[in-house]
Amino acid sequence: MKLIKLTFENFTIRIFIASLIFISTIWLILNLSAPQIPLLGFHSIIDIEEPQEKGIQGSPLPAMDYTKQDLREFLDYLVSHNFWFLSTQELYDYFLTKSKHIPAEHLGQRPIMISFDDSYKTFYTNLLPVLQDLENEYSQKVKVVLFINPGTMAKSERKTSYNITCQNLRRGLLKGFYDIQSHGQTHKKLTELNNKDLIYEIAEAQTKLRECTEDLDPDKTVASHIAYPYGALNQRVEEYVSKYYLSGYLYNSRIFKLGWLRSNYQIPRLTVNHAKTPKRLIQMAERAMMIKN
Repeated sequence: MKLIKLTFENFTIRIFIASLIFISTIWLILNLSAPQIPLLGFHSIIDIEEPQEKGIQGSPLPAMDYTKQDLREFLDYLVSHNFWFLSTQELYDYFLTKSKHIPAEHLGQRPIMISFDDSYKTFYTNLLPVLQDLENEYSQKVKVVLFINPGTMAKSERKTSYNITCQNLRRGLLKGFYDIQSHGQTHKKLTELNNKDLIYEIAEAQTKLRECTEDLDPDKTVASHIAYPYGALNQRVEEYVSKYYLSGYLYNSRIFKLGWLRSNYQIPRLTVNHAKTPKRLIQMAERAMMIKN
């Protein structure tokens, strides 16, 4: 009787292990085969042909910066290969909530999001000219997402300022190149704030960005979405953010997969720095799904 019991227990254990292996295999297959959309996160864009932007006394570029020259090469590839440059609202409408049908003109395209964090003036001085050049060459407008900290924006066009101004943002928005969204008021780590300061950071950022762009944004699409400073998120932050924003973006070097998102406030983004060559970025972009009927 004891032998029969041990045999039954061993059989049960084997069945359990086999089930785990089977479930894990199915999970892995589904995960790897899930449609993907690369959401790339950049920071400041540096023109290495300008001596003053190469760094202090020839020092290396800051880790999170990317060169204007490499960015142009990468974007040129995306435009010439018919990629669809997503705005935050398009990702929300067509892929997160699926509340709208994807327009026919995007069939056959690969979706991608190109985003930039913080309030760097180089979004205007170095990035915007690249976008304008691409439109002139290809007759196609490249829209990029700017996650801005309005509390750190410059008040005027001083040459010594490293930060973008409201007027700079307005010009890019008016031209149709910028999708302006929130990165918190002053780039504080939201997970370390008390509730009062947390609410201020997320609410004030939305208010100030919409005040800056009010007459250009009647539908209030500006500051409808947020990227968490430092990518820091916990349950409390997500709960408060959800009262003001439709979605939230991380910065965690993971690719967005359809059907695998835990929450619209935990959208993954791939981190980009100058160590990633245009060739490497192209490889990341080529993982994007193809829009079909």
